[in-house]
Amino acid sequence: MFGIKPLAAALVAGTVATSALASVDKIAKIDVTADLTAIQNQKAAAYWSNLEKDLEAAIGARVSDRLAPQGAEILVDIEEVELANAFERELNLADAVLVGKVNINDQTENSNYDVYILSISMENAHVPLVPGETLILSTSDTAKTYQRLVDEFADGVVARLK
Repeated sequence: MFGIKPLAAALVAGTVATSALASVDKIAKIDVTADLTAIQNQKAAAYWSNLEKDLEAAIGARVSDRLAPQGAEILVDIEEVELANAFERELNLADAVLVGKVNINDQTENSNYDVYILSISMENAHVPLVPGETLILSTSDTAKTYQRLVDEFADGVVARLK
């Protein structure tokens, strides 16, 4: 543990993809899939049990002004192997990672196609401190960690829609 403000961890996002961003005006569908039955670790499967709905809701909340009956589809396929890794290492949430393949398909505008891998992970924070502050890195608050991963992943998807 280190001294300074309480902080669970920092989120780091990475993408491997095409260089262009999809210029999506309208979104007709958001679909997240994760085959949780493929996760052999029961604790990991329970921890991620609502991931599909939570991630769809998080992305939807960020693009609510763009939702329409016709438009682009945001399709996310989460890599199940990565979901179990932190639990296999005794729930070290600093190693928690959310990785998914994101497809943007726009039936009304073919140039708005994009596909990329988005990876969001928790790792130690490098936070500048003022004298006298204390930082405590904790992995015990799993609910906040989960929500931060979901929120940061949703932010990563929406940022590429510009």
